[in-house]
Amino acid sequence: MRAWTLIKAYTALVYVFMFAPIAVVLLLAFNDSQFGGFPIEGFSFRWFHELMQNEAIIRAFRTSFALGLLTAVIATTIGIMASLALVRYSFPGKNLVSTLLIAPILVPETVLAVGLLIFLRWLSVPRSFFLLLVGHVIIAIPFVVLVVQARLVGIRREYEEASRSLGANPLQTFFQVTLPLLMPAVFAGALFAFTISFDNITATIFWRPSGSETVPTQIFGMLRHSVSPEINALGFVMIVLTVGIPLLAGGLARYFSRKQT
Repeated sequence: MRAWTLIKAYTALVYVFMFAPIAVVLLLAFNDSQFGGFPIEGFSFRWFHELMQNEAIIRAFRTSFALGLLTAVIATTIGIMASLALVRYSFPGKNLVSTLLIAPILVPETVLAVGLLIFLRWLSVPRSFFLLLVGHVIIAIPFVVLVVQARLVGIRREYEEASRSLGANPLQTFFQVTLPLLMPAVFAGALFAFTISFDNITATIFWRPSGSETVPTQIFGMLRHSVSPEINALGFVMIVLTVGIPLLAGGLARYFSRKQT
């Protein structure tokens, strides 16, 4: 009994160690003081207002949102097609294709980023927004495939066979039967892909073109000079987005699952 109490206490300390810095950032984002620190001098939205006036940060947000949305659309489309092929069909090299799709999760992100950068330099291809998008799609696809596959395995083939027997062609069957049943996983996968892209910094540092900044790389650049109170406000926004979007994905998945049942 005493050992169990110690385990619970140790677990609580680990969680405090993990989440205390996040709580500090959330609190300091509303600190009215010019110098971020304790004690908090007053509650204010001053730094959020200044954040909205910072053109560099606004440009970084636009880049991150555009990159995240494109990554979500492309990765989700490829993930759906790949999942259908892997679950519904048998073909030579199926296990190899499945391994290649999941490989970006297994390879450390820094190794993947450096490897792709060296390969592009070997091809004499300059860094660009398009190549950055390709890199983010590569990172996001495994998560979409895993989510969609898990849902697709639970969808019985009889539904699709019944649609085909009633005269629907494969394309009609997909859009009218399979896709609606896959919608919880599709929404969840797309939102996860967006979050992964929006929050990525390790690979983005290597792949981004010169002069183009995303929100994470903008924060990194600001921290190299000084710890401005604007960083705390920007950190608050990032935390809300990166935590809120996966929660929204889970909520939408449960909503569509209940609606279908």
